[in-house]
Amino acid sequence: MRLTTRTNLALRTLMFCAVNKDVLVRKQDAAAAVNASENHLAQVINKLGQEGFITTLRGRHGGFHLARNPSSISVGEVFRAFESDLPFIECFSDNNTCPLKDHCIMRPHLSRAVEAFYSALDELYLSELVACNAGLEALLSIEATRPSVSCRPNIPTNMGADARSEVIA
Repeated sequence: MRLTTRTNLALRTLMFCAVNKDVLVRKQDAAAAVNASENHLAQVINKLGQEGFITTLRGRHGGFHLARNPSSISVGEVFRAFESDLPFIECFSDNNTCPLKDHCIMRPHLSRAVEAFYSALDELYLSELVACNAGLEALLSIEATRPSVSCRPNIPTNMGADARSEVIA
């Protein structure tokens, strides 16, 4: 499975907003921080606004910020908003021309797999991606001298010992 660039930029943009909470961020600042063209990011920002993830303010002193608390934005919800219109495979499309479509039993299995992918991401929230992540904060913070907050990351208990030690390191 491969995600679109728009989905990738959407998540990066939301992370940028979460790191810079309580700040009206500008498109050009976000584009520079997430390594995207302003034109491409404008499309992503528009969709994020339509989906209710961000609030936008037009005009000379405009910008955008999160419309909801980062702890209420699941990664699965974001991915669905950007990916659900794109069929994972031809047999999920309305224009399915596969000659096997009337006899193939693969479709329900693929459907379950895609839903399992989104379901796993439903359990991950934007707040978890940015909390206690000094490296991310240093990369995305508009205020370069923002003091680092000392904290302990919230590591899922179902993660293996090797993965937990990587997150802590």
